[in-house]
Amino acid sequence: MTTETTDALGLDYAALPPEAQIVHDYLEASMVPDPERAATYMAEGVVITFTGGRVYHHPSGPSGFNAMRYAWVKKDMRQFDVAQGAEGTVVYSTGYLYGEWPDGTPFEGNRYVDRFVVKGGKIVKMDVWNDSAERILTARGIEA
Repeated sequence: MTTETTDALGLDYAALPPEAQIVHDYLEASMVPDPERAATYMAEGVVITFTGGRVYHHPSGPSGFNAMRYAWVKKDMRQFDVAQGAEGTVVYSTGYLYGEWPDGTPFEGNRYVDRFVVKGGKIVKMDVWNDSAERILTARGIEA
């Protein structure tokens, strides 16, 4: 039995550096959502700074927030960029969110950037940005 590691865009996750594989696997678990499995990729004392500056220390925080903001949401992971940083290995995951708003309206093409710091094989820091707030404003007719 073979395991498929290439996505629809041709990104081969098995060829990613180990730190990016950790981030990829964390994101896969968080999209189920399975915050307990997602937590296995995170160090004790992890700091997750989510959209709007919300700070969490466990993946259940962002999962709970997403449950209020979306009926469901997934990530179309397009790219992983890896660099050595002062705090550890920095991994950026970029791509698009897709899913449904709480009223059932579908959406796609919502840009996201997640920045991770990986140290000792665990995620020690995560920062999250996306265009959801812009899309919510636009849907309400607010040009800001």
